[in-house]
Amino acid sequence: MAQNPVTKQQKVVIPNKHGEKLVGVLHETGSKEIVIQCHGFTSNKENIIMVNLAVALEKEGITAFRFDFAGNGYGGSVVLLYASKYHDIGAVVNISGRYNIEGGVKERLGEDYMEGLKKDGFIDVKNKSGTVLYRVTMESVMDRLNTNMHEACLQIDKNCRVLTVHGTKDEINPVGDAIEFSKIIPNHELHTIEGANHVYSSLQTELATAVLRFIKSTLQDNKDK
Repeated sequence: MAQNPVTKQQKVVIPNKHGEKLVGVLHETGSKEIVIQCHGFTSNKENIIMVNLAVALEKEGITAFRFDFAGNGYGGSVVLLYASKYHDIGAVVNISGRYNIEGGVKERLGEDYMEGLKKDGFIDVKNKSGTVLYRVTMESVMDRLNTNMHEACLQIDKNCRVLTVHGTKDEINPVGDAIEFSKIIPNHELHTIEGANHVYSSLQTELATAVLRFIKSTLQDNKDK
């Protein structure tokens, strides 16, 4: 890691297999290491958590890359799903990820969501004023429902270090989900932040501190091997 990092931010455009252009911001410090930041469902690369973590990593001389997924994203647990499939990942930070996928679908779409999907093939999720926030298709819902987080977590390589950070007052994904992750992921550390909600409203510093400590520890361990 650089002692006095000179950081430059660069816009990066990555085409995916569907012909879509995924836009990201590279916080380049010149380090050999890079942290890939993946946003949660309906979020984006400009989310305050994403930006604050990138800046915190910058200050430590660690290059970071934050980008926008296609559509509404896949939820915070996508980093664990990736690590379960690709075993060349040395470390993963799971921030407020959901373990109970089906429960999350019901909370966002309502108990009778399947009726609407069968009728129209999609559901428009609206806010209290009736404005459509996003559209959910049958295909995307079934993809989520067919995701078995328990089985996926068991496939994560035991050499991959995993940190789960979760707020005790998370109103979107209950902290109990973090405890479930800690039970089954082989090489796992659980860090709960007392009083934090899903977006860590007044506790951004505590979140960044926990993540940085883990990442710096992991990088140091790798150097010592």
